[in-house]
Amino acid sequence: MRGFCAAKTQQLLSLIHSISPLPSVQWRAATSRLWSSSSSSEDDASGSSMLRHLTSKIKATGPISVAEYMREALTNPVMVRLRCFHVHHNETSYVILSLQGYYVKKNMLGPEGDFITSPEISQIFGELLGVWVVSEWMAAGRPKQLQLVELGPGKGSLASDILRVFTQLQPVLSAASVSLHLVEVSPVLSRLQAQTLIATGGEAEREDEPVYRYGQTAAGLPVSWYRRLEDVPSGFSIFLAHEFFDALPIHKFQRTERGWREVLVDVDPDRPGRLRFVVAPTPTLASRTLVQADESRDHVEVCAEGGVVIQQLARRVAKDGGAALIADYGHDGTKTDTFRGFKGHSLHDTLASPGCADLTADVDFSYVRRVAGRGVACLGPVAQRTFLKNMGIDVRMQVLLRNSDQSSREQLMSSYEFLTDGAKMGERFLFFGLLHPSRLVRPKMATGLKLEKKTPAQPPVAGFTEIRFA
Repeated sequence: MRGFCAAKTQQLLSLIHSISPLPSVQWRAATSRLWSSSSSSEDDASGSSMLRHLTSKIKATGPISVAEYMREALTNPVMVRLRCFHVHHNETSYVILSLQGYYVKKNMLGPEGDFITSPEISQIFGELLGVWVVSEWMAAGRPKQLQLVELGPGKGSLASDILRVFTQLQPVLSAASVSLHLVEVSPVLSRLQAQTLIATGGEAEREDEPVYRYGQTAAGLPVSWYRRLEDVPSGFSIFLAHEFFDALPIHKFQRTERGWREVLVDVDPDRPGRLRFVVAPTPTLASRTLVQADESRDHVEVCAEGGVVIQQLARRVAKDGGAALIADYGHDGTKTDTFRGFKGHSLHDTLASPGCADLTADVDFSYVRRVAGRGVACLGPVAQRTFLKNMGIDVRMQVLLRNSDQSSREQLMSSYEFLTDGAKMGERFLFFGLLHPSRLVRPKMATGLKLEKKTPAQPPVAGFTEIRFA
């Protein structure tokens, strides 16, 4: 079976290999600007506005959870109505102040943003994930429908690379109705994604429409945008979540002599205009319900919102078939305090300038596995280096290097190192899969005098299985 899996994956890769990477493929190499820092007066003003909003909220209702702080700082779209009294005119007027969270207002990706992702480093990453998608579709019996659903698509780079693979594998996919569905809350990023992905399209007339943006690629493939996963139509789907779960709000808990207590965000009484972490004096609803009774760590982070999304994915995969592939910073229930901020590609104080910096926490894949339930099969987590090598990145690199000039080869090697080096993304990023249970069904054994025909064994899942390429 491993030989079959290797042959199948190698066959898909060979179809991509036959397409010359130059000049049609322009590799996005990491540059020295990757680690530069940046700031702007606009960020300062926005951060001050969000800070005032949070300070007022805390003073009115008390300390807030880290999850609520992240939700406000990252995705707050609220409008605040301020009452102003004009002394010289002796009259009152109102000013509408827009408070927008980090993801709502900014293009935070790439060298000019606050962080960079694997698809921005090299297209080979997206190509291999495209092969994975097609491989799982084939393993499922080549259903007539294939919905590619990406959660938090960034600039659309990963989807673009995967669609290019779909185009090259059109003879394989010709019998399927293929569509792309993007779950994105940021208006800024959805516009960038549209520029990257579609040739024609438009926007919904009403804001409450499930599909708020739509279009078609140059090849005629339909693309739809949604704010919520539950609005994506049912049907056989392959879900991708690359650096999605690490940005969802987390609750933080600390073990104390009196039991588990939640870590909250409060106003710092000794430093005006600053926030601080405090430990709740009494149990909260979250500390009573989210911490496992057998938890051995002294500090725990739980992403309850991520758990809800995982359960949605698991239900859809169990009901409609397909798979979900998650790639993110993470651990398997071993780490404790991973909450951190990034601005200008540098670490940033998580409580400073809220709304102007990326906030993130490593994904606890032991929690993901637990909330997924028994209705799906879970694979992983495995390191990105392992996953990409199992997918044949070395084979792909050899082909590209043979067809590249010296400058392109240097870029390719730099990108390859960044994706696979253990000190960079190779070990820090993990891959985790949710699959329909039937995907891993073993063959029936012959019993009795009457020999039963064996059910064909399912091939191992590419990326999660060590396979050899001829």
